[in-house]
Amino acid sequence: MAIIEIKVPRLSESVSEATMLGWKKQPGEAVVQDEILIEIETDKVVLEVPAPASGILSQIIKHAGDTVIADDVIAQIDTELKANTAVSPIATKNISAEDSKAKFIGQTLPIHASSSLSSVASPAASQLLREKNLRADQLTGTGRGGRVTKGDVLSTSEIPLDAALPQVDESYANSWITDRPEQRVPMSRLRVRIAERLLESQQTNAILTTFNEVNMAPVINLRSRYQDCFIKEHEVKLGFMSFFVKAVVHALQKFPILNASIDKNNIVYHGYFDIGVAVGSPRGLVVPILRNVDQMGFADIEKKISEFSSKARDGKLSIEEISGGTFSISNGGIFGSMLSTPIINPPQSAILGVHATKERPVVENGQIVIRPINYLALSYDHRLIDGREAVLSLIAIKEVLENPERLLLNI
Repeated sequence: MAIIEIKVPRLSESVSEATMLGWKKQPGEAVVQDEILIEIETDKVVLEVPAPASGILSQIIKHAGDTVIADDVIAQIDTELKANTAVSPIATKNISAEDSKAKFIGQTLPIHASSSLSSVASPAASQLLREKNLRADQLTGTGRGGRVTKGDVLSTSEIPLDAALPQVDESYANSWITDRPEQRVPMSRLRVRIAERLLESQQTNAILTTFNEVNMAPVINLRSRYQDCFIKEHEVKLGFMSFFVKAVVHALQKFPILNASIDKNNIVYHGYFDIGVAVGSPRGLVVPILRNVDQMGFADIEKKISEFSSKARDGKLSIEEISGGTFSISNGGIFGSMLSTPIINPPQSAILGVHATKERPVVENGQIVIRPINYLALSYDHRLIDGREAVLSLIAIKEVLENPERLLLNI
């Protein structure tokens, strides 16, 4: 017998422990080297744990919900047993009604399901399956070991709704309508960490927000004129976020205090521009970092943002990609937000809130005209940044967005 141990991978220096999510294989089932066996959630990212060798999963030591640290042994693989002595790698485990119960206050509803969604689907595919009310066993997986991929879900034809939903015992149907069920679900580590940091920011920073409006017509026109050429040259679309990022760097160069942070009784001025761009993910808000943005072109920024968005959706962002940052941008406009007061991401001292661009009546040269207007919100730590610097920096952002050629001339 040759036993190989499966261990928790290395965690970030700032992360001491993690939580086990659901196993994708059960003891006695065959595994293939590099096949993803389980995901481990930290307060920053979800780490995938692959099989270090092919064989039979002989023992599971740590289970879903357990707290683990780096190098903990969580399972064992017997590399000498053959696959034909165990369940096929692509087989799914039937779940009895007794094993799969949805528990609510005052009642227990038995739900009959034919397979565990997470056992045969990738994280990105699992999210899409939930959105489409589908089960993994309704699709033919094209991934390794028969795993259902995101592409499999996107390419599937519509399946009747009654075939996709779990079957609830008819005797309980009326209680769903007449009673007031509640479900208690533990917060994920990421959600707990988000809550802690937001509360920390509110308690430790003297947060103040200043607002301004910007006419986005020049950026919209510039983008429209050169979009086709930009795509042909760089193989990526020219979005609006690269303009906001460049405008922010322009303002930070003029007012370095907004790019600084407080360390006890010291002011730390950063001689580099690492901009965090808030991205929504199925697990919650994450802020990947664009590093040395002053050295990046528009295409570089757009490609990196696109990469970060894809990784966030699939839960693939690394700890290094979401650590650090000297300033952040939050774009609530993609969800339709008209105005907000963003919360600073510690230890940073300021954050720019970008919102939806809408046509509004404005006065120009004594005449009422219609312009595409975006309201900008700059939240800043008043302990470090005075109102003058905050207001002038926001005006600097406004000026370069309304005159984007100034970005080329650096004026």
